[in-house]
Amino acid sequence: MSQPAILILGANSLATAQRIKAALPDATIYGLAGRVEGADIAYEEFGPTLRDLYNADRPIIALCAAGIVIRSLASLLQNKQAEPPVLVVAEDGSAVVPLLGGTRGINVLAREIGVALGTAPAITTTGELRFGTCLLSPPAGYHLRNPADGKTFIANLLAGAKMRVEGEAPWFAAAKLPIDDAGTLTARITSADVEPAADELLFHPATVVIGVGRAEPDLATRILTALAQVKLSRHSLALLLATERDAGSAHLTAAADELGVKLRYVPDATTPEALVLAAVPEPIQAVTIETLAIAVADKLEEVQLAGRKRGRLAVVGLGPGDAGMMVPAVRREIDQAEDIVGYDTYVKMAGPLRPDQIVHPSDNREELWRARQAFALAASGRSVVVVSSGDPGVFAMASAVLEALDGSEDPSWHGVDLVVLPGVSAAMAAAARIGAPLGHDFCIISLSDNLKPWPVILDRLAHAAAGDFAVAFYNPISKARPWQLGEALDLLRQHRAPETPVVLGRDVGRPAERVTSLTLGDLAPEMVDMRTVVIIGSSTTRTIKRPDGGEWVYTPRWYGTAPVETEKD
Repeated sequence: MSQPAILILGANSLATAQRIKAALPDATIYGLAGRVEGADIAYEEFGPTLRDLYNADRPIIALCAAGIVIRSLASLLQNKQAEPPVLVVAEDGSAVVPLLGGTRGINVLAREIGVALGTAPAITTTGELRFGTCLLSPPAGYHLRNPADGKTFIANLLAGAKMRVEGEAPWFAAAKLPIDDAGTLTARITSADVEPAADELLFHPATVVIGVGRAEPDLATRILTALAQVKLSRHSLALLLATERDAGSAHLTAAADELGVKLRYVPDATTPEALVLAAVPEPIQAVTIETLAIAVADKLEEVQLAGRKRGRLAVVGLGPGDAGMMVPAVRREIDQAEDIVGYDTYVKMAGPLRPDQIVHPSDNREELWRARQAFALAASGRSVVVVSSGDPGVFAMASAVLEALDGSEDPSWHGVDLVVLPGVSAAMAAAARIGAPLGHDFCIISLSDNLKPWPVILDRLAHAAAGDFAVAFYNPISKARPWQLGEALDLLRQHRAPETPVVLGRDVGRPAERVTSLTLGDLAPEMVDMRTVVIIGSSTTRTIKRPDGGEWVYTPRWYGTAPVETEKD
């Protein structure tokens, strides 16, 4: 089950949400912005947030009235088999009501929450109440081949029919199912690739392991063909194993993704047969087909998680500092990570973190070292996040991480699952606070000469000014560079009128936020510090007076003459 989302509408629900999260450590608490302090993520609107989480297949725990949830999700309720678990909990934890996800483990989740809150969940599913289990939602490691037959099967059980069991189904032992060797219904548990018979539910246990001797194109197709040859179900495939020498193979990772199974690397095994024996020491069936070795375990628990998993390295942008401006995908990535790597200030911004997550803070000038440290961790099989403020691709860690990879010939580094997730940059955040000063062509220039010569900066700025771009300055001034901003402004004033609008955004998204507008003629270097982003408009940038005495600043999308009609790109 993916990470549950706990949605709350008011501060009075936070204590109950935190009790639920204590029982479900992977859960994320979403609090309504302006009403809830202390949530993991702030959201603006309940309905759209709820629907986004539903469409992302996240289990949803809403601390509110059931009617609000039902009305918000009504337009999405079409496929019973595809819906994630959705339940509601009373603000004080006195009621736990499953709503959706009967085939996806909703009642199991409801019972877990009920235990945490000391409340009996309001389970109304007749079959589950009678039999103490949901046959349509088997535990992890088992796949129900024919869920469409489940409704009739359970109806027959409720009508008095008996069922016999063929194979190992450990979870049946704790249930109250009418099991009888002479039953007219059958629950069959097998790794064989067979079709379900009439009056039968067919479960496939994840007991099949494949060792890949050579990573080749179309590997997933070759694996499916091999399974068909030995009449084993693809739904029983638990694990792909490969040698460390193939750790950088895209064919392996693509096959694992396509088949939806785990991929692990075994350092000491040199043959496909040795690979599978590392995971299934005593298989009940073993066969080698070309470069693939297949082993079948007798029971689910006999499949050992040999070797190391494929590491993951995510380079993420935290946004300007406000948790509400953090991209949800970034929050999920951080929540799932084992290690958090970054500049100390940004590591702290990434919270809240779990107690078991390991943080690796470092100095702000150690970017390449930090990137190499992250790769070393990920190459060992860990899930690592490298954090940057703003967007990781704007004067931040994404470039350093890719530079580290470009300079490495280590196959384990190239085998890491590397992703870059965007964030809201400082320029975008400041621009949004005051309108749309970057509404037309613009450029972003760092005035820091730590990594590039000052003449290069001036040359680029001269071309941007001559081209009439709106310009955003990052790293505009520091104690070591008190004169550079003044020189940059002198250059810009050769191309811009004194009345050109300017925006200063300091600490946007943080408690000390200040966004102001003025003109290029009035701008002085002493008004700016290292925590300020400076946006200087183009020749077409305009201002509009606001009722509160401030200004909106925007750059029209047309240039020269106003358009007859505008079109969204």
